[in-house]
Amino acid sequence: MSAEIINLSCYKFAPLEGLEELRTSLQEVAKVQGLKGTILLAPEGINFFLAGTRPQLAAVLAVIRAVPGLADVAPKESPSSDQPFKRMLVKIKKEIIAFGVEGVDPARRPAKKISAHQLKQWLDEGRPVTLLDTRNDYEVRMGTFKGAVVSRIWNFRDFPAAVEKLPAELKTQPVVMFCTGGIRCEKAGPFMAMQGYTDVLQLDGGILKYFEEVGGAHYDGECFVFDERVGVGPDLRETGSVICFNCQMPLTVQDQQRPDYVYELTCLHCVDGKPKGRGNTAQSGA
Repeated sequence: MSAEIINLSCYKFAPLEGLEELRTSLQEVAKVQGLKGTILLAPEGINFFLAGTRPQLAAVLAVIRAVPGLADVAPKESPSSDQPFKRMLVKIKKEIIAFGVEGVDPARRPAKKISAHQLKQWLDEGRPVTLLDTRNDYEVRMGTFKGAVVSRIWNFRDFPAAVEKLPAELKTQPVVMFCTGGIRCEKAGPFMAMQGYTDVLQLDGGILKYFEEVGGAHYDGECFVFDERVGVGPDLRETGSVICFNCQMPLTVQDQQRPDYVYELTCLHCVDGKPKGRGNTAQSGA
Protein backbone atom coordinates (compact mmCIF):
# COMPACT_ATOMS: atom_id res chain seq x y z
CA MET A 1 0.00 0.00 0.00
CA SER A 2 1.48 3.34 -1.04
CA ALA A 3 1.95 6.12 1.50
CA GLU A 4 -0.68 8.87 1.58
CA ILE A 5 0.15 12.00 -0.41
CA ILE A 6 -0.07 15.17 1.65
CA ASN A 7 -0.42 18.58 0.01
CA LEU A 8 1.18 21.50 1.81
CA SER A 9 0.51 25.15 1.02
CA CYS A 10 2.08 28.02 2.89
CA TYR A 11 3.41 31.54 2.58
CA LYS A 12 5.25 33.90 4.88
CA PHE A 13 6.08 37.55 4.36
CA ALA A 14 9.49 38.14 5.91
CA PRO A 15 12.61 39.94 4.59
CA LEU A 16 14.86 37.29 3.03
CA GLU A 17 18.51 37.47 1.98
CA GLY A 18 20.83 35.02 0.23
CA LEU A 19 18.10 33.84 -2.14
CA GLU A 20 20.45 32.09 -4.56
CA GLU A 21 21.98 29.98 -1.79
CA LEU A 22 18.56 29.21 -0.34
CA ARG A 23 17.26 28.16 -3.75
CA THR A 24 20.19 25.76 -4.15
CA SER A 25 19.62 24.23 -0.71
CA LEU A 26 15.92 23.73 -1.39
CA GLN A 27 16.55 22.25 -4.82
CA GLU A 28 18.99 19.75 -3.34
CA VAL A 29 16.73 18.54 -0.52
CA ALA A 30 13.70 18.37 -2.83
CA LYS A 31 15.66 16.26 -5.32
CA VAL A 32 16.92 13.87 -2.65
CA GLN A 33 13.42 13.48 -1.21
CA GLY A 34 11.66 13.17 -4.55
CA LEU A 35 9.27 16.02 -3.79
CA LYS A 36 7.16 17.82 -6.37
CA GLY A 37 5.57 21.25 -6.36
CA THR A 38 6.64 24.90 -6.47
CA ILE A 39 8.59 27.11 -4.09
CA LEU A 40 8.70 30.84 -4.81
CA LEU A 41 11.34 32.99 -3.12
CA ALA A 42 11.51 36.79 -3.13
CA PRO A 43 13.03 39.54 -1.00
CA GLU A 44 9.59 39.86 0.64
CA GLY A 45 9.22 36.18 1.65
CA ILE A 46 8.33 32.64 0.58
CA ASN A 47 5.30 30.95 -1.01
CA PHE A 48 5.16 27.21 -1.57
CA PHE A 49 2.93 24.37 -2.73
CA LEU A 50 4.38 20.90 -2.15
CA ALA A 51 3.14 17.33 -2.25
CA GLY A 52 4.72 14.14 -0.92
CA THR A 53 4.81 11.82 2.06
CA ARG A 54 5.20 13.18 5.59
CA PRO A 55 8.90 12.23 5.87
CA GLN A 56 9.66 13.87 2.52
CA LEU A 57 7.84 17.06 3.50
CA ALA A 58 9.47 17.13 6.94
CA ALA A 59 12.91 17.24 5.32
CA VAL A 60 12.20 20.31 3.22
CA LEU A 61 10.31 22.05 6.04
CA ALA A 62 13.41 21.66 8.22
CA VAL A 63 15.44 23.61 5.67
CA ILE A 64 12.78 26.32 5.36
CA ARG A 65 12.34 26.73 9.12
CA ALA A 66 16.08 27.14 9.59
CA VAL A 67 15.96 30.40 7.60
CA PRO A 68 15.80 33.55 9.78
CA GLY A 69 12.23 34.81 9.80
CA LEU A 70 10.69 31.51 8.65
CA ALA A 71 10.88 29.43 11.83
CA ASP A 72 7.14 29.67 12.44
CA VAL A 73 5.82 28.73 8.99
CA ALA A 74 2.64 26.68 9.50
CA PRO A 75 1.52 25.00 6.26
CA LYS A 76 -2.07 24.03 5.56
CA GLU A 77 -2.57 20.34 4.78
CA SER A 78 -4.94 18.45 2.52
CA PRO A 79 -4.82 14.85 1.27
CA SER A 80 -4.90 13.62 -2.33
CA SER A 81 -5.03 10.19 -3.88
CA ASP A 82 -2.27 10.95 -6.40
CA GLN A 83 0.65 13.32 -6.81
CA PRO A 84 -0.96 16.59 -8.06
CA PHE A 85 2.27 18.15 -9.39
CA LYS A 86 4.30 17.09 -12.41
CA ARG A 87 7.69 18.51 -11.41
CA MET A 88 9.63 20.41 -8.75
CA LEU A 89 10.38 24.10 -9.27
CA VAL A 90 12.23 26.54 -7.01
CA LYS A 91 12.11 30.07 -8.41
CA ILE A 92 13.31 33.51 -7.38
CA LYS A 93 10.77 36.24 -8.11
CA LYS A 94 10.36 39.96 -7.50
CA GLU A 95 7.19 39.23 -5.48
CA ILE A 96 5.84 35.97 -4.08
CA ILE A 97 2.41 37.03 -5.33
CA ALA A 98 2.41 39.47 -8.25
CA PHE A 99 0.57 42.71 -7.45
CA GLY A 100 2.74 45.50 -8.81
CA VAL A 101 1.73 48.26 -6.37
CA GLU A 102 4.51 50.18 -4.65
CA GLY A 103 4.24 50.79 -0.92
CA VAL A 104 2.36 47.59 -0.06
CA ASP A 105 4.47 45.85 2.60
CA PRO A 106 2.66 42.98 4.38
CA ALA A 107 5.67 42.14 6.54
CA ARG A 108 5.73 45.58 8.16
CA ARG A 109 2.10 46.70 7.69
CA PRO A 110 -0.03 43.54 7.68
CA ALA A 111 -3.78 43.39 7.27
CA LYS A 112 -5.90 42.75 10.36
CA LYS A 113 -7.17 39.17 10.46
CA ILE A 114 -10.32 37.36 11.49
CA SER A 115 -10.34 33.64 12.27
CA ALA A 116 -12.56 31.10 10.54
CA HIS A 117 -14.46 30.46 13.79
CA GLN A 118 -15.02 34.18 14.38
CA LEU A 119 -16.27 34.75 10.83
CA LYS A 120 -18.66 31.80 11.08
CA GLN A 121 -19.98 33.20 14.36
CA TRP A 122 -20.57 36.59 12.74
CA LEU A 123 -22.41 34.97 9.83
CA ASP A 124 -24.42 32.72 12.16
CA GLU A 125 -25.52 35.83 14.07
CA GLY A 126 -26.37 37.73 10.89
CA ARG A 127 -23.91 40.46 11.75
CA PRO A 128 -23.76 43.21 9.09
CA VAL A 129 -20.54 42.62 7.14
CA THR A 130 -19.53 42.68 3.49
CA LEU A 131 -17.65 39.63 2.24
CA LEU A 132 -15.25 40.54 -0.58
CA ASP A 133 -13.88 37.82 -2.87
CA THR A 134 -10.46 38.91 -4.18
CA ARG A 135 -10.02 35.90 -6.50
CA ASN A 136 -10.25 35.63 -10.28
CA ASP A 137 -13.61 35.10 -11.98
CA TYR A 138 -12.83 31.55 -13.09
CA GLU A 139 -12.20 30.65 -9.44
CA VAL A 140 -15.31 32.38 -8.14
CA ARG A 141 -17.65 30.53 -10.50
CA MET A 142 -16.70 27.25 -8.81
CA GLY A 143 -17.77 28.48 -5.41
CA THR A 144 -17.75 31.38 -2.97
CA PHE A 145 -19.36 32.58 0.24
CA LYS A 146 -23.08 33.24 0.07
CA GLY A 147 -23.77 36.89 -0.72
CA ALA A 148 -20.13 37.76 -1.35
CA VAL A 149 -19.16 40.76 -3.47
CA VAL A 150 -16.94 39.48 -6.30
CA SER A 151 -14.11 41.51 -7.81
CA ARG A 152 -14.78 40.42 -11.42
CA ILE A 153 -11.12 40.22 -12.38
CA TRP A 154 -9.05 37.78 -14.43
CA ASN A 155 -5.73 38.54 -12.78
CA PHE A 156 -4.83 39.73 -9.30
CA ARG A 157 -2.99 42.70 -10.78
CA ASP A 158 -6.43 44.00 -11.81
CA PHE A 159 -7.64 44.14 -8.20
CA PRO A 160 -6.74 47.84 -7.66
CA ALA A 161 -9.01 48.81 -10.57
CA ALA A 162 -11.78 46.66 -9.10
CA VAL A 163 -11.50 48.48 -5.76
CA GLU A 164 -12.16 51.78 -7.54
CA LYS A 165 -15.58 50.41 -8.58
CA LEU A 166 -16.68 49.41 -5.08
CA PRO A 167 -19.48 51.45 -3.42
CA ALA A 168 -18.02 54.42 -1.58
CA GLU A 169 -19.96 53.58 1.61
CA LEU A 170 -17.85 50.43 2.09
CA LYS A 171 -14.93 52.63 3.13
CA THR A 172 -16.47 53.05 6.57
CA GLN A 173 -18.20 49.66 6.90
CA PRO A 174 -16.82 46.28 8.03
CA VAL A 175 -15.39 44.30 5.11
CA VAL A 176 -13.99 40.77 5.35
CA MET A 177 -11.91 39.86 2.32
CA PHE A 178 -10.92 36.33 1.41
CA CYS A 179 -9.02 34.27 -1.16
CA THR A 180 -7.86 30.66 -1.45
CA GLY A 181 -5.18 30.57 1.22
CA GLY A 182 -4.74 34.18 2.31
CA ILE A 183 -1.72 35.41 0.36
CA ARG A 184 -3.61 37.68 -2.03
CA CYS A 185 -5.44 39.31 0.86
CA GLU A 186 -2.10 40.01 2.55
CA LYS A 187 -1.54 42.57 -0.20
CA ALA A 188 -5.16 43.50 -0.92
CA GLY A 189 -5.77 44.49 2.71
CA PRO A 190 -2.94 47.03 3.05
CA PHE A 191 -3.79 48.36 -0.41
CA MET A 192 -7.40 49.00 0.61
CA ALA A 193 -6.20 50.73 3.77
CA MET A 194 -4.08 52.98 1.55
CA GLN A 195 -7.27 53.82 -0.37
CA GLY A 196 -9.09 54.94 2.77
CA TYR A 197 -10.93 51.79 3.87
CA THR A 198 -11.07 51.90 7.66
CA ASP A 199 -12.47 48.50 8.72
CA VAL A 200 -11.03 45.79 6.49
CA LEU A 201 -10.28 42.32 7.84
CA GLN A 202 -8.63 39.34 6.15
CA LEU A 203 -9.95 35.80 6.59
CA ASP A 204 -6.94 34.18 8.21
CA GLY A 205 -5.79 31.22 6.12
CA GLY A 206 -8.39 31.86 3.43
CA ILE A 207 -11.07 29.48 2.23
CA LEU A 208 -8.93 26.39 2.76
CA LYS A 209 -8.37 27.18 6.44
CA TYR A 210 -12.08 27.95 6.79
CA PHE A 211 -12.93 24.53 5.32
CA GLU A 212 -10.42 22.87 7.63
CA GLU A 213 -11.72 24.51 10.80
CA VAL A 214 -15.48 24.95 10.30
CA GLY A 215 -16.43 23.12 7.10
CA GLY A 216 -18.67 24.59 4.42
CA ALA A 217 -21.05 26.70 6.52
CA HIS A 218 -22.24 29.81 4.60
CA TYR A 219 -20.26 28.69 1.52
CA ASP A 220 -21.69 27.53 -1.81
CA GLY A 221 -19.75 25.12 -4.03
CA GLU A 222 -16.08 24.16 -3.98
CA CYS A 223 -12.71 25.93 -3.98
CA PHE A 224 -10.46 26.12 -7.04
CA VAL A 225 -6.83 25.16 -6.39
CA PHE A 226 -3.81 25.72 -8.62
CA ASP A 227 -2.78 22.11 -9.16
CA GLU A 228 -4.09 18.97 -10.84
CA ARG A 229 -6.81 18.48 -8.22
CA VAL A 230 -8.52 21.59 -9.72
CA GLY A 231 -11.13 21.79 -6.97
CA VAL A 232 -11.58 20.70 -3.35
CA GLY A 233 -14.76 20.60 -1.29
CA PRO A 234 -15.35 21.60 2.34
CA ASP A 235 -13.87 18.22 3.32
CA LEU A 236 -10.65 19.30 1.50
CA ARG A 237 -10.89 16.33 -0.85
CA GLU A 238 -10.89 16.42 -4.65
CA THR A 239 -14.29 17.09 -6.19
CA GLY A 240 -13.84 15.66 -9.68
CA SER A 241 -13.52 19.03 -11.39
CA VAL A 242 -11.24 19.21 -14.44
CA ILE A 243 -9.62 21.78 -16.73
CA CYS A 244 -10.95 22.14 -20.28
CA PHE A 245 -8.26 20.99 -22.70
CA ASN A 246 -9.22 23.69 -25.21
CA CYS A 247 -9.74 26.87 -23.18
CA GLN A 248 -8.20 25.98 -19.79
CA MET A 249 -11.32 26.92 -17.84
CA PRO A 250 -12.16 24.85 -14.75
CA LEU A 251 -15.22 22.64 -15.09
CA THR A 252 -17.24 21.22 -12.22
CA VAL A 253 -18.79 17.76 -12.38
CA GLN A 254 -22.06 19.44 -13.37
CA ASP A 255 -20.30 21.32 -16.20
CA GLN A 256 -18.95 18.01 -17.51
CA GLN A 257 -22.48 16.61 -17.72
CA ARG A 258 -23.65 19.31 -20.15
CA PRO A 259 -24.14 18.36 -23.82
CA ASP A 260 -21.65 21.05 -24.93
CA TYR A 261 -18.81 19.31 -23.05
CA VAL A 262 -16.78 17.05 -25.32
CA TYR A 263 -13.63 15.62 -23.75
CA GLU A 264 -10.50 17.43 -25.01
CA LEU A 265 -12.58 19.44 -27.51
CA THR A 266 -15.16 21.88 -26.12
CA CYS A 267 -16.99 23.02 -23.02
CA LEU A 268 -19.65 25.61 -22.21
CA HIS A 269 -16.99 28.35 -22.33
CA CYS A 270 -15.57 27.60 -25.79
CA VAL A 271 -18.22 25.63 -27.68
CA ASP A 272 -19.01 28.68 -29.85
CA GLY A 273 -15.44 28.73 -31.15
CA LYS A 274 -14.48 31.81 -29.17
CA PRO A 275 -12.64 30.60 -26.09
CA LYS A 276 -13.31 32.65 -22.97
CA GLY A 277 -10.68 30.75 -21.05
CA ARG A 278 -7.90 31.73 -18.68
CA GLY A 279 -5.23 31.77 -21.37
CA ASN A 280 -2.14 33.71 -20.32
CA THR A 281 -4.08 35.80 -17.81
CA ALA A 282 -4.11 33.04 -15.20
CA GLN A 283 -1.61 33.19 -12.41
CA SER A 284 -0.90 30.92 -9.51
CA GLY A 285 -2.24 32.22 -6.25
CA ALA A 286 -3.55 31.24 -2.91
